[in-house]
Amino acid sequence: MGSRAADGAGPERPPEDGTPEAPGEESRRLTRQQLFTMLAAASINFSSMICYSILGPFFPAEAERKGASNTVVGLIFGCFAVVNFLTSLIFGNYLTKIGAKFMFVAGMFVSGCVTILFGMLDKVPNGPMFIGMCFLVRAMDAIGFAAAMTASFSILAKAFPNSIATVLGSLEIFTGLGLVLGPPLGGFLYQSFGYEVPFITLGCVVLVLVPVNMCLLPKYDAIPSKESFWKLFLLPKVLVLCFTIFSLSACLGFLDPTMSLFILKKFKLPAGYVGLVFLGLALSYSLSSPLLGLLSDKMPHLRKWLLVSGGLITALCFFLLGPAPVLQIESQLWMFVLVLLFLGFSLGMSAIPVFPEILQCAYENGFEEGLSLLGLVSGLFNAMWSLGAFIGPTLGGFQNEKLGFEWASTIQGGWALLSGLVTGIFYIAEATRKSSSSSLQNLPSDNEERTHLLGSET
Repeated sequence: MGSRAADGAGPERPPEDGTPEAPGEESRRLTRQQLFTMLAAASINFSSMICYSILGPFFPAEAERKGASNTVVGLIFGCFAVVNFLTSLIFGNYLTKIGAKFMFVAGMFVSGCVTILFGMLDKVPNGPMFIGMCFLVRAMDAIGFAAAMTASFSILAKAFPNSIATVLGSLEIFTGLGLVLGPPLGGFLYQSFGYEVPFITLGCVVLVLVPVNMCLLPKYDAIPSKESFWKLFLLPKVLVLCFTIFSLSACLGFLDPTMSLFILKKFKLPAGYVGLVFLGLALSYSLSSPLLGLLSDKMPHLRKWLLVSGGLITALCFFLLGPAPVLQIESQLWMFVLVLLFLGFSLGMSAIPVFPEILQCAYENGFEEGLSLLGLVSGLFNAMWSLGAFIGPTLGGFQNEKLGFEWASTIQGGWALLSGLVTGIFYIAEATRKSSSSSLQNLPSDNEERTHLLGSET
């Protein structure tokens, strides 16, 4: 890989005693720029997720009161993922022209403003006007989110070229924290102060973080590259990894509109306890991600096995979540929570190694190292995740309505099973191809040695 001096750590300073540093010693100490970069990324992970998740407890009921049907409410939620999918590809392609720092800060500013605007929608007249404004504000929020997250992934990969999986895994703690705190905090503020206060409060918090990140975040200059999304996307390994991202996001998104209804109906729990059940999934994913990221960076050869086993374990968890009717197992609350704990861990096994694997594949296929490539990879990752976040709840909600949660979760597990099998088959085929290729390369040297020996005998 290319120059490390420009990778966010600044030029390396030699030790004062003149002795060279041991390999890897520099990477164990965070520079000021790296620390500030991590703080900025943690702030966007936490704030964006808490703003995203506060809608769940009260917005559907408010929207119905304003004349929106259940289908329209679902589309309002879903349009976020669709717009995020489209704009992530655009922002990733033009990252170096717009500037990573400007894209990050501008995306955060837009997200904060539209969060406040969302709190004003109860003043809009009922009916089509309210519905149209919901779609517009939600789409603007998706644009801000896509800009900030695409820039964040690229900046992190630039600042931590040798430990990107560890850093991304560690920052998932803040993602999980935002998802966990969002619903109860939003519900409390709504119940205590009304519709406007949750959005205005969190929007103002995000806006306060904008000037803070303008000061904290280093500026990363880059030369635009001629590489395209299509050249990256059409690489066979990248296609397989994109399917992995899509299947994981779809599986996770499937749970949003279906799992709470199943818990209330099956286990007769009070509504307040449903959030505690969700907590098992979020905590196991957040707490295991740093460990899985460290493992992925320290032993890169294990990434393929993490991806394959993560997909297969995720499939097994979805088969047991209902459980699948063919298993003829009675669903019990303790087993349901235990499966969610394993599910959070297995999702981390597949999600954390994907980004460095795509980067490694790009480098192996001649892509030039730099912020331009990181923008392409970040945009592609976010786009595939958003596509799954739209398909998962939409298709899963339909299946849940027609077939019930048991069969719907079983079908959803099929996506994860297919992903694990396809990834495993691809890596086996890749290893076989590399083995045969290396053996063919060794044949000429064997022939030369044989000729040399025969010549010496004569």
